[in-house]
Amino acid sequence: MQAVAALEMDDIDVFAHSATIQSSPMGPSSRQFANAAALVSTDLEPPALLARLQEIEHHFGRVRRGQNWRARVLDLDILLWSGGVWADSHPALAIPHPGLCSRGFVLTPAAMIAPDWREPLTGLTIRQLQSRFNRPKALDRTSSRH
Repeated sequence: MQAVAALEMDDIDVFAHSATIQSSPMGPSSRQFANAAALVSTDLEPPALLARLQEIEHHFGRVRRGQNWRARVLDLDILLWSGGVWADSHPALAIPHPGLCSRGFVLTPAAMIAPDWREPLTGLTIRQLQSRFNRPKALDRTSSRH
Protein backbone atom coordinates (compact mmCIF):
# COMPACT_ATOMS: atom_id res chain seq x y z
CA MET A 1 0.00 0.00 0.00
CA GLN A 2 2.22 2.75 -1.27
CA ALA A 3 -0.65 5.26 -1.12
CA VAL A 4 -1.07 4.67 2.64
CA ALA A 5 2.67 5.15 3.12
CA ALA A 6 2.47 8.38 1.13
CA LEU A 7 -0.24 9.66 3.47
CA GLU A 8 2.10 9.30 6.46
CA MET A 9 3.53 12.80 6.56
CA ASP A 10 4.52 15.25 9.27
CA ASP A 11 0.96 16.49 9.68
CA ILE A 12 -1.06 13.40 8.66
CA ASP A 13 -1.16 10.26 10.81
CA VAL A 14 -2.75 7.04 9.52
CA PHE A 15 -4.46 5.22 12.40
CA ALA A 16 -6.00 2.38 10.41
CA HIS A 17 -6.47 1.21 6.86
CA SER A 18 -8.76 -1.40 5.40
CA ALA A 19 -8.01 -4.36 3.25
CA THR A 20 -8.09 -3.66 -0.47
CA ILE A 21 -11.16 -4.80 -2.37
CA GLN A 22 -11.69 -5.07 -6.10
CA SER A 23 -14.64 -3.44 -7.85
CA SER A 24 -16.05 -2.87 -11.29
CA PRO A 25 -15.63 0.61 -12.75
CA MET A 26 -18.18 3.39 -12.79
CA GLY A 27 -18.31 5.08 -16.15
CA PRO A 28 -16.44 4.16 -19.33
CA SER A 29 -13.32 2.49 -17.93
CA SER A 30 -13.01 -1.22 -18.69
CA ARG A 31 -10.55 -2.25 -15.99
CA GLN A 32 -11.16 -3.33 -12.41
CA PHE A 33 -10.36 -0.95 -9.57
CA ALA A 34 -8.73 -1.54 -6.18
CA ASN A 35 -10.42 0.28 -3.29
CA ALA A 36 -9.41 0.84 0.31
CA ALA A 37 -10.12 3.29 3.11
CA ALA A 38 -7.87 4.91 5.70
CA LEU A 39 -8.62 6.60 8.99
CA VAL A 40 -6.32 9.58 9.39
CA SER A 41 -5.75 12.33 11.90
CA THR A 42 -4.59 15.79 10.91
CA ASP A 43 -4.92 19.40 11.98
CA LEU A 44 -5.30 20.39 8.32
CA GLU A 45 -8.63 21.90 7.35
CA PRO A 46 -10.42 19.99 4.55
CA PRO A 47 -9.26 22.28 1.68
CA ALA A 48 -5.62 21.93 2.73
CA LEU A 49 -6.02 18.17 3.17
CA LEU A 50 -7.61 17.88 -0.28
CA ALA A 51 -4.68 19.82 -1.78
CA ARG A 52 -2.27 17.42 -0.06
CA LEU A 53 -4.20 14.39 -1.36
CA GLN A 54 -4.09 15.79 -4.88
CA GLU A 55 -0.31 16.30 -4.55
CA ILE A 56 0.00 12.62 -3.64
CA GLU A 57 -2.16 11.63 -6.63
CA HIS A 58 0.06 13.74 -8.90
CA HIS A 59 3.18 12.11 -7.43
CA PHE A 60 1.73 8.72 -8.43
CA GLY A 61 1.12 9.95 -11.98
CA ARG A 62 -2.48 11.13 -11.93
CA VAL A 63 -3.33 13.81 -14.46
CA ARG A 64 -6.58 15.69 -13.79
CA ARG A 65 -8.01 16.55 -17.16
CA GLY A 66 -10.36 15.05 -19.67
CA GLN A 67 -13.18 12.66 -19.03
CA ASN A 68 -14.49 12.03 -15.52
CA TRP A 69 -14.20 8.47 -14.19
CA ARG A 70 -11.53 7.46 -16.67
CA ALA A 71 -8.82 5.02 -15.66
CA ARG A 72 -6.42 6.57 -13.17
CA VAL A 73 -3.49 5.46 -11.10
CA LEU A 74 -4.82 6.82 -7.80
CA ASP A 75 -7.94 8.61 -6.56
CA LEU A 76 -7.91 9.89 -2.98
CA ASP A 77 -11.10 11.33 -1.52
CA ILE A 78 -12.22 12.73 1.81
CA LEU A 79 -15.33 10.74 2.72
CA LEU A 80 -16.10 11.99 6.22
CA TRP A 81 -14.64 14.50 8.64
CA SER A 82 -14.90 14.63 12.41
CA GLY A 83 -16.17 18.19 12.02
CA GLY A 84 -19.35 16.94 10.32
CA VAL A 85 -20.45 18.66 7.13
CA TRP A 86 -18.09 20.78 5.04
CA ALA A 87 -19.58 22.82 2.23
CA ASP A 88 -17.19 25.09 0.41
CA SER A 89 -17.04 26.96 -2.85
CA HIS A 90 -14.35 24.52 -4.00
CA PRO A 91 -16.13 22.37 -6.65
CA ALA A 92 -14.23 19.19 -5.74
CA LEU A 93 -14.84 19.36 -1.99
CA ALA A 94 -18.03 18.39 -0.21
CA ILE A 95 -18.04 16.42 3.03
CA PRO A 96 -19.58 13.94 3.40
CA HIS A 97 -18.52 12.83 -0.07
CA PRO A 98 -21.61 13.07 -2.33
CA GLY A 99 -21.29 9.46 -3.51
CA LEU A 100 -20.62 7.92 -0.11
CA CYS A 101 -24.09 6.49 0.56
CA SER A 102 -24.52 5.01 -2.91
CA ARG A 103 -21.20 3.26 -3.48
CA GLY A 104 -20.66 -0.16 -1.99
CA PHE A 105 -17.03 -0.15 -3.13
CA VAL A 106 -16.49 2.83 -0.83
CA LEU A 107 -18.63 1.69 2.09
CA THR A 108 -17.24 -1.84 2.31
CA PRO A 109 -13.63 -0.81 3.07
CA ALA A 110 -14.83 2.10 5.25
CA ALA A 111 -16.94 -0.33 7.30
CA MET A 112 -13.83 -2.44 7.93
CA ILE A 113 -12.15 0.38 9.87
CA ALA A 114 -14.90 2.77 11.00
CA PRO A 115 -18.22 0.88 11.16
CA ASP A 116 -19.71 3.13 13.83
CA TRP A 117 -18.89 6.49 12.23
CA ARG A 118 -22.07 8.30 11.34
CA GLU A 119 -22.80 9.92 8.02
CA PRO A 120 -23.95 13.35 9.26
CA LEU A 121 -26.77 13.94 6.75
CA THR A 122 -28.58 10.63 7.30
CA GLY A 123 -27.45 9.87 10.84
CA LEU A 124 -26.76 6.28 9.76
CA THR A 125 -23.53 4.48 10.60
CA ILE A 126 -21.16 3.29 7.90
CA ARG A 127 -22.13 -0.28 8.86
CA GLN A 128 -25.83 0.50 8.36
CA LEU A 129 -25.19 2.15 5.00
CA GLN A 130 -22.94 -0.71 3.87
CA SER A 131 -25.45 -3.38 4.91
CA ARG A 132 -27.89 -1.99 2.34
CA PHE A 133 -25.61 -3.35 -0.39
CA ASN A 134 -25.65 -6.87 1.07
CA ARG A 135 -29.40 -7.05 1.67
CA PRO A 136 -31.23 -9.54 -0.58
CA LYS A 137 -33.34 -7.83 -3.20
CA ALA A 138 -37.06 -8.59 -3.43
CA LEU A 139 -38.21 -10.41 -6.53
CA ASP A 140 -40.29 -8.42 -8.98
CA ARG A 141 -43.20 -10.81 -9.35
CA THR A 142 -45.00 -8.63 -11.91
CA SER A 143 -42.29 -9.08 -14.56
CA SER A 144 -42.62 -12.89 -14.53
CA ARG A 145 -46.33 -12.87 -15.29
CA HIS A 146 -47.53 -13.28 -18.86
